[in-house]
Amino acid sequence: MSLRDLPFFLIGLASEKLKLQDQMAVPAVAAKEARILAQYEISNADQIAAAMAAPAVAQPEPENFDAILLLAHGTPDVLGEMDEYLKLVTGGRGVPPHVVHELQERYAEIGLKNEPTAEGPHLTRWTLREAELLRERTDMPVYVGMRNWKPLIADTVAQMKQDGVKKVRAICLAPQNSRTSVGLYRRAMETAADGAFEIDFVAGWSEHSLLIRAFAERLRKALEVGPQDKKTAVLFTAHSVPCRTIQSKPSEHHGMLLTTEADTYAIECKATATLIAKELSEQLNESDWYFCFQSQGLSGGPWIGPSVEDTLKALRDGGYQHVILDPIGFLCDHVEILYDIDIAFQKTASELGITLSRPESLNDSPTLIGALADLARRGTRSLPQHLRNTTAVPAEVVQTLAPVEEQASV
Repeated sequence: MSLRDLPFFLIGLASEKLKLQDQMAVPAVAAKEARILAQYEISNADQIAAAMAAPAVAQPEPENFDAILLLAHGTPDVLGEMDEYLKLVTGGRGVPPHVVHELQERYAEIGLKNEPTAEGPHLTRWTLREAELLRERTDMPVYVGMRNWKPLIADTVAQMKQDGVKKVRAICLAPQNSRTSVGLYRRAMETAADGAFEIDFVAGWSEHSLLIRAFAERLRKALEVGPQDKKTAVLFTAHSVPCRTIQSKPSEHHGMLLTTEADTYAIECKATATLIAKELSEQLNESDWYFCFQSQGLSGGPWIGPSVEDTLKALRDGGYQHVILDPIGFLCDHVEILYDIDIAFQKTASELGITLSRPESLNDSPTLIGALADLARRGTRSLPQHLRNTTAVPAEVVQTLAPVEEQASV
């Protein structure tokens, strides 16, 4: 798959063409497998050293930042907070009681309880850990703000004002840029800051070299330990969004303008997948990897696809016996991984008569921390040239979309 072909991807249609082939290549011979494995047999210390080495900077750094701010989605601390949490996710509308109950059951299955636990919910725990490691790596203050739960962005920004921060580099922990995700983080931060300090907002870092390497490291291991006697496909996924929020023509919802230009989210997701596959080209055949969207919501109208469920069936029908599902739109464990993949999609695969596995989430990957450190140090200069001018999100578009389009992912 060539990157120049990505803009022609037909967004929002569940009929996306899969690359299934009737005749598949014969598995690599043992000698080639041994050579590939030997190539990556380097010590843990060497891996960490390589990951933490940010690319050299030809020009001096002109910025003087007081702090770094990591922005994430947020997740409730206890099951009883689910209703209030979903109201924040949906811009105050909330969801029906049966949906609240269903989500409580899902979160309970991945460890959330009625009382706070010492380790805290997965997403919060790993985000705070990433901030701690980034603080050690950069020797700078690193704050964390969540859009939908504690520590809320507004509360974190208030603390930053109190601490006298004058200039901050903000990094959204959603690598692929979209108005319905990254745009809302930016709006929340700028509203809370209200001009109190200067903000350099880094978004759309889907092709950062260290991010690609981090995902490739995890997937490489999953390929090595996966079943060698089964025909295996790699299925990259990212979170789905409503079709109307990324379309290229203006549309209205309750008399409000929703969008004025195409959203690059789907293109950036596929670019991430393409680069990871290229990194592993000696282990992963071009004909054996695919892409789809997961965790479609319940709001009115279609969400972009194809879905994981439909794609797994198509892969089964194409002769695959095992699928490695790699959620490249997520940097750490939370409900879309621990429940949607590890429980719901596992059940789907079993019913289809195939097996399913996934790579370990990035979580505290040293390579991921290296990517964040490079973004913190160089901002958009860390990104390929074609991404550097695509990170700005018009405020009026973000404000219009804010409470209208986003629904809980259920």
